[in-house]
Amino acid sequence: MSLTAPGTRHRQGLHLGLIVLALAVLTLAMALAVSIGEIHIPLATTFKALGNALGVSDYPLDRIHESIIREYRLSRALVAACCGAGLALCGAILQALLRNPLAEPYVLGISAGASTGAVCIMVLGVGGGVIGLSLGAFLGALGAFAVVLALSRGASTSPNRIILAGVAGSQLFNALTAWVISTSASAEQVRGIMFWLLGNLGGVRWPDVTLALAVVIPGFVICLLFARALDAFTFGQDAAAALGIPVGAVRLILFAVTALMTATMVSMVGAIGFVGLVIPHAARFIVGPAHVRLLPASLLIGAIFMVLADIVSRVILPNQSLPIGVVTALVGAPVFAMILYRAKPPL
Repeated sequence: MSLTAPGTRHRQGLHLGLIVLALAVLTLAMALAVSIGEIHIPLATTFKALGNALGVSDYPLDRIHESIIREYRLSRALVAACCGAGLALCGAILQALLRNPLAEPYVLGISAGASTGAVCIMVLGVGGGVIGLSLGAFLGALGAFAVVLALSRGASTSPNRIILAGVAGSQLFNALTAWVISTSASAEQVRGIMFWLLGNLGGVRWPDVTLALAVVIPGFVICLLFARALDAFTFGQDAAAALGIPVGAVRLILFAVTALMTATMVSMVGAIGFVGLVIPHAARFIVGPAHVRLLPASLLIGAIFMVLADIVSRVILPNQSLPIGVVTALVGAPVFAMILYRAKPPL
């Protein structure tokens, strides 16, 4: 006889159904992203091409269409999904660690530091070609993380102090990025960098897919292992410590994972805002605050949101593409204002 209560079985079945639904929506969104573009490709052709790529079918298709799907659009959709998933996951982690509904990767200066590191590689040629763009962004993110920790005097200090240190770190690294661009970049570089900083998926290819998956999947697994600790953090670090959780060590590990994921995403597509802020709130509204459910929900909803935002960025204006960060900001800014209005953090 099963000892599981009927209500518990019902909730488990509901959550499983939501995951299946989210995966189906994500699959459909990615299929639309692959189909829509300057050259329209029917959905049926898209699914056939994907079947061919996976080796489960062998449909005769137009070589141009199949090449566009495999070499360009599919990799772009996968990177968009990974970026949305990673940034949303980072937002959920930071909101729990800092006990602040407005927390996201930008609040710790991580994104600003990653942008500075990437710009130094692109404009100044730091590293002499040995250090790649992703590594440069990661080093910049770690530098920003170190500055924030130094200003806040450690990872175990109060959340409000960390947030204030993050604001200062963001301003510092944004100023450094602007200084490098204004003093060392050519006019052509300035145009490309500014477009990249607002979010650009146009240059991603299959190596970027491999890198994104190699960072997001392990990052998600590590964060999920700390799901119960994150639940405790929502009641305060004293409550977490009382439950036997090593507060400083857990914070340091999760901040480092957040820095790595954010740096990787920024190095590939630039700085995209509001995803880490908005998506965790949407996921929390659907599945509740328990992180064992919240983290997978944030991952899936973030992936769906970013893929749909990429579609909108390509079709909202005829014959041109908007930076994807503009689309996410147009959606995120009103939601941010609503959260700011409703939130009442202590001053």
